[in-house]
Order: sequence, then C-alpha cells, then structure tokens
Amino acid sequence: MSLNLTKPLCFFDLETTGINITTDRIVEISILKVYPNGNKESKTWLVNPEMPIPAEVSAIHGITDDKVANEPTFKQLATEINNMIKDADLAGFNSNRFDIPLLAEEMLRADMDFDMKSRLAIDVQTIFHKMEQRTLSAAYKFYCDKTLENAHTAAADTLATYEVLEAQVERYEDLENNAKFLAEFSSRKRFADFAGFIAFNKEGQEVFSFGKHKGKLVTDVLETEPGYFGWLLNADFPLYTKKVLTAIKLRAFNNKLG
Repeated sequence: MSLNLTKPLCFFDLETTGINITTDRIVEISILKVYPNGNKESKTWLVNPEMPIPAEVSAIHGITDDKVANEPTFKQLATEINNMIKDADLAGFNSNRFDIPLLAEEMLRADMDFDMKSRLAIDVQTIFHKMEQRTLSAAYKFYCDKTLENAHTAAADTLATYEVLEAQVERYEDLENNAKFLAEFSSRKRFADFAGFIAFNKEGQEVFSFGKHKGKLVTDVLETEPGYFGWLLNADFPLYTKKVLTAIKLRAFNNKLG
C-alpha cells in the first residue's frame, strides 16, 4: 500500500557523536524523500562533527574520526539539506524525541532557521510501540518479514523505517493513510519545544515542565521574574528551546502593545 500524501514526506535518520541533543553532533544524515505521486529521491551525507567521536559510539555505527576528517561540516551542508526538507513533512524512528530536536540544533547553529509549525512529524517508533512494543530490527522483521542488514547505518535504517510505515498503514485498519493522522497518532505529550522543557496545558498555553516554575505559565513567569529569561538564554539549554522562549516573550510584548 502506498502512503496517501498531500505533500512530500522526508524519512530521515541521524548517526551522531552521542545522545545529548545540546552538545552532540551529526556524523551522518540520510534522507529519503517520498512524493505524493510515489516518486522518491534519497541522499546520504557524511558530516565532520568538528569534535571527537567517542570510540564506544564508533563501535555502534562504524563512523570514526578518520572517516569524517575530510567531510564537510554541517554548516557547509545546511543549505542543501534544508532545500531537500523545507517543503516536506518529516518522519523517522524515535525522530520526535531525538532526530528532529538534534537536527533543529544543528540547523540553528548553522544560522539556518528551522521550525515545525508548518509541517507534520510522524514517529514510526511511537506507532510501533503503541501497536507492538519492539525495536526497529524487530519491526522490520515483524511488518516486512525481512532481516535488517547493516543496522545502525543511516541509509539502511531510513529505508527500513519507510517500509515499516507503509506496512503499518496496510496492517492496521484504524491507522488512517494520511500524514496528519499519522503525525497525531505518533505524537506523545505536546511540547512547545523539542526537548520538553516547555509543555502545553489543557488550555493550550505554554507552561514550564521543569524546575521551580514547573506547571506555571511561561508568560506569567517571564513577567514577574524577568531575570529568569536572561538566565535561561545563558544556560545550557537547546537553541530551539531558547528560540521558543524568545517567541513567547515577543508575543506577550506585542499583545501588551495591542
């Protein structure tokens, strides 16, 4: 069964120096772009992370410092990558909690604006966990009856994720074959930022989800404790979280003027 798409959908996977969204970097990115008419294009880039790759991480994905020493940096690739994804929704395996947040950080570090407001995010892992509770390799075997060769290489994982989503849509009658439904179904708790520091309450208002102001409206805290905003901007928070905070503060300021 082909996916029912109204705009392109980019499946992507990252190999990285580690799992810290704020401090780790991409060493490989693979994108498979699927168009509504079924056409596909794919591209894989090795990336110089401009930092050492820990040996224990290289042992997992096989990418060493020597392998990426002469590859372009993410900043050098950012425009090309952005051109491939800018008109598309995004999909991946654990992408809502890891790949998209880390991609956003790399884009912002490269002075490339990145926002998810105009696109959907489908997390194939979340669909899988809600339905079967397994891993990508098990999902590939379960849904596609194939063994995942070259696991932990971006290209193999990306293609497998695409095939798993197609099989999931065909298997489960209650999964609607459209990107909007799949994005909503694969989402977890709603957050304003990727890292989960700013959540939405039942009224759809932004609230802090950590620290001494947990559960409080962001706008109220920024108004009564303006120094907190400055502390957040200077602390070790993801760039995208800081971008969201700045937008909330600017919106509140404009609402006062209005």
